[in-house]
Amino acid sequence: MNILYINHYAGTPALGMEYRPYYLAREWVRAGHRVQMLAADFSHVRARQPAAGDEVIDGIAYRWVRTPPYQGNGVGRVRNIAAFLAAVWRDTPRLVREFRPDVVIASSTYPMDIWVARRIARRCGAVLVHEVHDLWPLSPIELSGLSRRHPFIVLCQAAEDAACRDADLVVSMLPKVHDHLRSRGLDLRRLAIVPNGIDPDEWQRPPEPLRADLSALLAAARAQGRTLVGYAGSMGLPNALDTLLDAAARLRHAPLHFVLVGDGHERERLVRRIAAEGLANVAWMPPVPKAQVPALLAAVDIAYIGWQRVPIYRFGIAPNKLMDYMMAGCAVLHSVEAGNDPVGESGCGLTVLPESPEAVAEGLLRLAALPAAERRAMGERGRAFVQSNHTYPVLATRFLDAVAEARQRMNSGAAR
Repeated sequence: MNILYINHYAGTPALGMEYRPYYLAREWVRAGHRVQMLAADFSHVRARQPAAGDEVIDGIAYRWVRTPPYQGNGVGRVRNIAAFLAAVWRDTPRLVREFRPDVVIASSTYPMDIWVARRIARRCGAVLVHEVHDLWPLSPIELSGLSRRHPFIVLCQAAEDAACRDADLVVSMLPKVHDHLRSRGLDLRRLAIVPNGIDPDEWQRPPEPLRADLSALLAAARAQGRTLVGYAGSMGLPNALDTLLDAAARLRHAPLHFVLVGDGHERERLVRRIAAEGLANVAWMPPVPKAQVPALLAAVDIAYIGWQRVPIYRFGIAPNKLMDYMMAGCAVLHSVEAGNDPVGESGCGLTVLPESPEAVAEGLLRLAALPAAERRAMGERGRAFVQSNHTYPVLATRFLDAVAEARQRMNSGAAR
C-alpha cells in the first residue's frame, strides 16, 4: 500500500519533534508499505532543520518542502503554513503521477491541510484520513483567547468542518472527542482513537550515558539523601511549571531536590525565578538528546507532569512525555483535570488537582514517604500499561486496521 503522510512538523529522532509520524511510518515500512512523508523544511518544534529536497530515512521517503523561517505564533508562522500548503497543492500532479497513494493522511496540527489532502485523494481514489492532534480552532480559542470571528479561526473552523464532512476516516490522539466532532458533522462510525506512544526498540537497548554535568548534579543530590523529583520536556505555559516551583518553595526544608531538564519559551523566566526566590532545592539543566532520556528518568525517584486548568482538556490528553515517564518505570505525580488520566488508569502514581501548589506539594510528600519498593511497583504498573496499549507497533497496526475498515465502507458505498 502507498501511504502519503502530510505533516507540516514531522521530524525524526535526529532532527527532533514531531516524532509520531516517523514512528508510525517506520512501522508501516517494516510491514511492507511505501510511505511518502511531506513536511516543511522549517519547524519551530525541531532541534535541527533539514535541507529542502528529498531524503530517505529508515526506509521513509521524506520530501522537505521549502518554507520561510519564523519565530513565535505571529504572521511569520501563518506565512510558513501558507507556503507549505501552496507548495503541496502545486505538487499534486507529480505526487499523483509518481506515487499514486492508496491512503492520504492530513496530519499537520492545524486542519487546513485537509484541502490539499482531499484534492490528492480524490484524484487517486485514495482513502482520505484526517488525523487530529489538538482540536483546532477550539484550542486557540480556549487557550489563547482568540475570537471565533478572527479570520484565522474562521479559516480553521471551515477546515475542521470540511474534514468532518469529507474524510473517510478521522483518527484522533485524544480519546474524548466524540461529542465535539459529532457536533461538527462527523459520523462517529468514521472515528478511530489512536493515541501517542513509544518506540520499544529505544527502551530495549542500553541507554546512552547521561551528560556529565547532569549526572554529577543528580549524584550530588543523591549523596545528600535527597529524593529526586524530575521534569523532562518543554518549558511553556501549558506545562504548569510555575505550580511546580510554587510547590518547591513550600518544600524548601523537605529532603527533596527538583531537577528541571528542558527548554522552551518560558525557560529564561523560570530560571530567573529560581534564582530570584533562592530556590536552592531546584536546578535547571539544558535538554538532553532523546537517547539520554531513559538514563535521566532512571536516575529520578518521582517524575512530574502538570497541566493548566483549562476546559480544552475535557477532550482528553495524549502527552509523549508521560509515555516516556511510564516506560522508564517512574512513579509519577500528575497534576491534571482532564477527560482521561493514564496515571490513574495504570496505577503508576498519584493524580492531584492542577494549578494547586498545595496539592502538588502534598502529593510529592506522599510519594516520597513510600518505600522505594512501592514506588518501583507503581513504575512497573506504568511500564506494563504502556507496553500493552502505547507502543508504536501496536498503534501502527490499529491505525491501518481503521484505514482498512474505511476502505471497506468506500467499496460498499456506505453513505458518509
